[in-house]
Amino acid sequence: MRFDLRSVCRALCHAWGLALLLAAAVPAFAQQTPERPPVGSQWSDLTPDQQKLLERFKDNWGTLPPERQESLARGSKRWLSMPPEERQGAKQRFDRWRDLPPNQRKQLRDRWNKFQSLPPEERESVRDNFRKFKKMTPERRQHLRDRWEKASPDERQRMLDRARERRELRQERQQQRPRRPG
Repeated sequence: MRFDLRSVCRALCHAWGLALLLAAAVPAFAQQTPERPPVGSQWSDLTPDQQKLLERFKDNWGTLPPERQESLARGSKRWLSMPPEERQGAKQRFDRWRDLPPNQRKQLRDRWNKFQSLPPEERESVRDNFRKFKKMTPERRQHLRDRWEKASPDERQRMLDRARERRELRQERQQQRPRRPG
């Protein structure tokens, strides 16, 4: 491969020119303000009730990541707005969560993330199915659980496909049904 002195000089000039332009631009970028204001809050921004609830975080509040601060602030606000019976149920659920082995918690987080990634109509369908499942008798629910546990992966897939087909048929029937005037 033969190098032409002129093309090498031209390439070096372009590289140096680019380097100089970048070096000149760095101070300009450094002076720009971020597009988003920082997330997070000061301890003093919390209400006295929130501060009381989050007391154990007081000493290291400033070292928490801003997203964690926001999450704790939102959670405390939500907790404080709950009626006592709702708080009791949430506390029981949290205690059950805390007592789960780490691998089960990971499975549940993965399922939640998968659920959150579904399109809204599919999430609603999952919620509907859950409501229907909860309305079943305990015996019927146990029968379905046993049937699912004993099924092979292929059988499970067929069960899911059949359920999907039934749901689509129901949706088609609902769309074809004439709407009654309100």
